[in-house]
Amino acid sequence: MFSFSRMITSVSAALALASVSSVLAVPVAKQAAPLVSRATVPSPAFVIYTDRFVSADVLPPVDQIAGFNVVALSFLTLQGALDQAGAFAALAPDVRAAKKAEYNNAGVNIIVSAFGETDKPTSQGADPVGTANTFAQFVLTNQLDGIDVDYEDLDAMNRGDGAAEQWVSTFTSTLRQTLPQGQFILSHAPLAPWLSPNAQFAAGAYLTINKNVGALIDFYNIQFYNQGLYTDCAGLIDAAGAPFAGSALFEIANNGVPLNKLVIGKPGGVTDATNGFMDPATLGQCVAQAAARGWNGGVMAFQFPNANADWIRAAKGAAFA
Repeated sequence: MFSFSRMITSVSAALALASVSSVLAVPVAKQAAPLVSRATVPSPAFVIYTDRFVSADVLPPVDQIAGFNVVALSFLTLQGALDQAGAFAALAPDVRAAKKAEYNNAGVNIIVSAFGETDKPTSQGADPVGTANTFAQFVLTNQLDGIDVDYEDLDAMNRGDGAAEQWVSTFTSTLRQTLPQGQFILSHAPLAPWLSPNAQFAAGAYLTINKNVGALIDFYNIQFYNQGLYTDCAGLIDAAGAPFAGSALFEIANNGVPLNKLVIGKPGGVTDATNGFMDPATLGQCVAQAAARGWNGGVMAFQFPNANADWIRAAKGAAFA
């Protein structure tokens, strides 16, 4: 991964790439680490991704992201740990441990996000078992609280032959063999249209994955952006328009995905996505409407520093005071 924004102009389109000034590639270590409980899965989940270079300290002082309870270092890829994931792994062990303690003492989990927009693991022929084992070892070696699966192999999903769904399912179940449920966070970050019935995804996309391994997934950081949809509360919560009808929040729940595993994901700023940005105060109104109807999943932002403590305070609104 060499981009610091997840720019998908549409589910059927090619990925749009953004340049980045610095990429840190760190090989995934294979050394042993004790298997201990790292995290309690937060509910609701308030997740912030960090991919853009911030400083040599990698993560900001925790007060700058107060209100979030999960930080996702982006990205761990088939090429190694890049960007903020690589930078964190490259910190001196005592510096990394101090930052981890600072965040955990504030109730913030640190996880790594896998793949991202430029990795195509199924299309590239990556072994899901071997990849999962390598990525799980990265979590253990770096004393992280878990992993987020940001699978964005559009080519594989669009083929509709079931290969993408099987790859993700096998990858997920293999991760859980090393990162047990209740001890490590395992989230996924699907595109919202993948959680709706659509002929474009003949094998079911994430609805099939949810049937296969949804019980192993703690929550879904849903990308409600980059599709030209989800720009007001009605389209975000109740009824998404064409060409991805059925992909609004409560529609996804009606499609069989547990409502309180659905985390509303939005860009932190207009530059963090192609489209779909909502002012956080407006987003907070949508969040309040959804919460009043029984939803309690949480909010995700891509990415720091456009999203920060002020952003999540507004996005939570009155629903999560």
